[in-house]
Amino acid sequence: MRFRILDPSLALLSTESYQDITVTQETFARLATAVTKVFITENEINFLSFPDVPEAMVIFGAGYGFENLASVEWMRDRIIHYWGDIDTHGFAILNQLRGFFPQATSLLMDSETLMEHQALWGVESSPETGTLTRLTADESARYGQLGRDELGHQIRMEQEKIGFKWLVEALGHIIG
Repeated sequence: MRFRILDPSLALLSTESYQDITVTQETFARLATAVTKVFITENEINFLSFPDVPEAMVIFGAGYGFENLASVEWMRDRIIHYWGDIDTHGFAILNQLRGFFPQATSLLMDSETLMEHQALWGVESSPETGTLTRLTADESARYGQLGRDELGHQIRMEQEKIGFKWLVEALGHIIG
């Protein structure tokens, strides 16, 4: 498990340097931390550049591999935000995450973000076609649009191409 504590006052190591920590799943499950918010991102650039957020951590995700997080009991009462690509697989991964943590919400996977970054769209080579039962109505609508090619052929908006100011603004809404 690879993660960063985003609140310097909650640092796990007594050093002032940047803390990118990798531990075993068992160690992560036993982590004693006061974070109240957990962000999960699938892109290493986003993980490494995620800004400081009070009482928060960011986890470098593993795509569909959330089984490692399933036994992390302390995460069950945390606020969880998932930031994935805006494509069919991004929504499928979010759907899977909610199987373990139903309270998880999506971050920057909304229609406004997608449409404002249209110039940066790519192609999703092998779209997901399954039925996703754990998405919100808005997320399900976007998944359907993408799956039916309503906005274009196999649209994919990679999360690392979303402007940093969009992340900062979204975090401002989350932390108040």
